[in-house]
Amino acid sequence: MRQITTRPLTAEAFAPFGEVLEVTGAPDKIINQGLCGRHHDRAAMDFGPEGRAGISLFDAEPRALPYRLELVERHPEGSQAFLPMHRNEWLVIVAEPGPGANAVPGEVHAFLAAPGQGINFHRGTWHGVLTPLHAPGLFAVVDRIGQTPNLEEHWLTEPLLITRP
Repeated sequence: MRQITTRPLTAEAFAPFGEVLEVTGAPDKIINQGLCGRHHDRAAMDFGPEGRAGISLFDAEPRALPYRLELVERHPEGSQAFLPMHRNEWLVIVAEPGPGANAVPGEVHAFLAAPGQGINFHRGTWHGVLTPLHAPGLFAVVDRIGQTPNLEEHWLTEPLLITRP
């Protein structure tokens, strides 16, 4: 079984797939009587012309590293943001677009999100399922709500083993 190692989740490394949502640098403005820094508009949310934003709560069972990856998915109709409601590291898996017109996933990348980091996947980005590494696996998910299907799944022909460095 082919193996890949995780790397830290950074805005630069994750940029081809979406945005890292975290508090970095100085806030864009100070609000609430000077007691709150607002880090404004950190993700390019995309819900398409027929969709709207929805906030759902996901309660996922924790997994462990090494992790056996067998399935990736994508959302062709809109972006999807995972916002942890905990302060634990968690696993973020993405895949580059594959070659050709059939748009299968290409090379897979694995990131360890640090406590306090969320992500927003660009529309159509192949990614692993929500993968907390500790309980609780509670996340707020902001994604497209609409009448057309917004989920494609792809089973890998050969599973990958994801490990720590």
